[in-house]
Amino acid sequence: MKKRIMAWLSICLLGMALAMTAFAEGETANTSTESGVSVTIKTDKAEYRAGEEIHFTLLVENAKQHWTLAATDFTYSNSDGIIETFEGSAPTELPEIASGASYELSGVFVGDGEIYVSQGMGTGMIVGIAVGAVVVAAVVVVVLVLLKKKKGNGKNGGGAAGGSKGGSGSKDSSNSKASKKNQKNPEKKMSGNVLAVVLSAVMIVSTLTPAAVQAAPADIEEITVRPYVKVQYAGQEIILRAVINFKASQDLLVIDQEHIRIAQKVTCHDPSIFRDLDGTYYIVGSFLCGATSLNLTDWTSMDSVIQGNFTEEVKAQIREWNLDDRADGWNGYLWAPDIIYNTAMNKYCMYLSANGDDWKSNIVLLTADAFEGPYDYAGTIVYGGFNADDYALTDAPLVTGEEEIPERYVTNGVDNHKWGDMYPNCIDPCVFYDDDGNLWMSYGSWSGGIFMLELDEQTGLRDYTVSYETDIHSDAYFGKKIAGGMYASGEASYIEKIGDYYYLFISYGGLEAARGYNVRVFRSETPDGGYVDALGNDAFFDTYAMNFNMSRGVRLFGGYKWRNFLSGQVAQGHNSAFVDEDGRSYIVFHTRTSNGTEGHYVKVHQLFVNKEGWLVAAPYQTVGESLPQNGLSASQVAGDYEMIIHELEIDYESLETKKPQFITLAEDGTISGDYTGTWTLESGTSYITLSFDGVSYSGVTLEMAVENTDIETVVFTAMGIENQVTIWGSRVYE
Repeated sequence: MKKRIMAWLSICLLGMALAMTAFAEGETANTSTESGVSVTIKTDKAEYRAGEEIHFTLLVENAKQHWTLAATDFTYSNSDGIIETFEGSAPTELPEIASGASYELSGVFVGDGEIYVSQGMGTGMIVGIAVGAVVVAAVVVVVLVLLKKKKGNGKNGGGAAGGSKGGSGSKDSSNSKASKKNQKNPEKKMSGNVLAVVLSAVMIVSTLTPAAVQAAPADIEEITVRPYVKVQYAGQEIILRAVINFKASQDLLVIDQEHIRIAQKVTCHDPSIFRDLDGTYYIVGSFLCGATSLNLTDWTSMDSVIQGNFTEEVKAQIREWNLDDRADGWNGYLWAPDIIYNTAMNKYCMYLSANGDDWKSNIVLLTADAFEGPYDYAGTIVYGGFNADDYALTDAPLVTGEEEIPERYVTNGVDNHKWGDMYPNCIDPCVFYDDDGNLWMSYGSWSGGIFMLELDEQTGLRDYTVSYETDIHSDAYFGKKIAGGMYASGEASYIEKIGDYYYLFISYGGLEAARGYNVRVFRSETPDGGYVDALGNDAFFDTYAMNFNMSRGVRLFGGYKWRNFLSGQVAQGHNSAFVDEDGRSYIVFHTRTSNGTEGHYVKVHQLFVNKEGWLVAAPYQTVGESLPQNGLSASQVAGDYEMIIHELEIDYESLETKKPQFITLAEDGTISGDYTGTWTLESGTSYITLSFDGVSYSGVTLEMAVENTDIETVVFTAMGIENQVTIWGSRVYE
């Protein structure tokens, strides 16, 4: 009987010990996730005594599809006094981690003996002792009862039988505990081989040198993950933390040489498109550059031909009003011409900006019998930047009926540097016919905004029979204001009738690679406005606004980079647009790249009209694709897609490009992957609607060749109804 009682006592004492260490034995883990990259810190226990080692692991999991994490170093930043057990016991390096892969490391910390001494018991220990005390008390009671029973009932077998039953139950319990404890051992052994913690706190970030915090290269995305875990050490709560700065690069999609098709590119800034009577396509741009094409994809330069067809007399007539001392060469200040064929005059009419200092700019009309020239000077449409001294040299007195310069051009004048507060820089003309055969010209840039004048169809010059009011959005001389103002960015207006609407294209931002050039679109039922965007915003800026990334005007696209591009596309702008004879619409623009240079070239993308009557641009440059007559079926569209979201917020100064995210369009109409939602097709049409994150995107779907290849795939292009953000999708073809 004594043996049984001692066994009971041993079991109960063991239970007390287990209760006292229950909190100390439990693992503690925490996971932090950013942009598909997860880092988990795990310690072998939740509570440690002074001087005890903290064994931890760090697991990095790269679930960012088609992105590779570069090898990186990191720094631990724990609570004060938590240090390496020995030099190198806490690894500080992570290797390159491919998409879908993981890496784990392990390490050991210990508390500094001068800081962490036995300062009392932690919460877990106190609970354990309390539980243990209860167990001991129970044991004492049981022992006393058993001894009393033995003394009082030793002659019968009841006590022995009861002891046997109770002992059996304790044995089962003991086996259960032993089993659980044994199950923990392999886990603890494995966790010791898992990963190590990358720990570095905000304090480390704040000590970085200026060079260390410069913007990442254009094709690198920085992902910062800050995992941490809290444990008890010597009765105190401590934190193990990390700040890991990953540099992620999207995996390039390598195309077999046999499928590569590189278009013949041409350099032409501010390209204006013109389709000649014989079907030949031409573009002409700033500095009188030009090119020709038969397919809108392959271009041949004709700069020397156009520039060589200007006589010295015409050069002098162009610059009679205007001189830009900063320009190189005779054509260095001649910007953004636009060419139409005037059927009443039977002439090719070139409207050319002659830019000058202090807003002293004008737009001239030149005429020729062929697109390439030679061109003759026909007159000036509008003058800008005049003061009291040269007001009489313009046609403003004829238009305004005032021989002396009106006071408004003095109050907001060039002499006090306030011209741009109200009036335009007279550059960037766009000339077009409306549905009724009337001839119009939009023009202007930044400063005072974009204005509109009616032209005389018989002469191509200003229509002096049309008068304009003078108010906040109109001026008797400069015409009707249709957009911009107050130095908000906005230039390169271009107006084209597509379907039921006149669409006004404007380029926001600065034209350099790192200055955020991007095309915005507004629409109107009449050629002179009012123009509004998809959210109902008008195109005016009556007070200054930094509008490069603003949600005013539908942005067709921003900086982006498909996986088969070596460099991203940035600063796309100063476009023209046209509707071809077959009814297809196109946008023509120059684009720069994210390779760190200011090099640029011309691109042409097809435009489509979504169900709501808004323009969306094809994801790739045109190679003659067309919308399927009866649309595509759900089975044809379903599949895995790369999707670019042209978010408005973009770090253009760092040459940021939006890169593909990955979704699956299931045939049952669901979207999964980086975004979840639904999608539908409108039967018998090319219309598609995709809904995710509370936004419905309306657009079209079709098949087209992936840019720079002959690989055909299904694509979609759409605009957010609620946010007017545009998206592109391209079905994965690898």
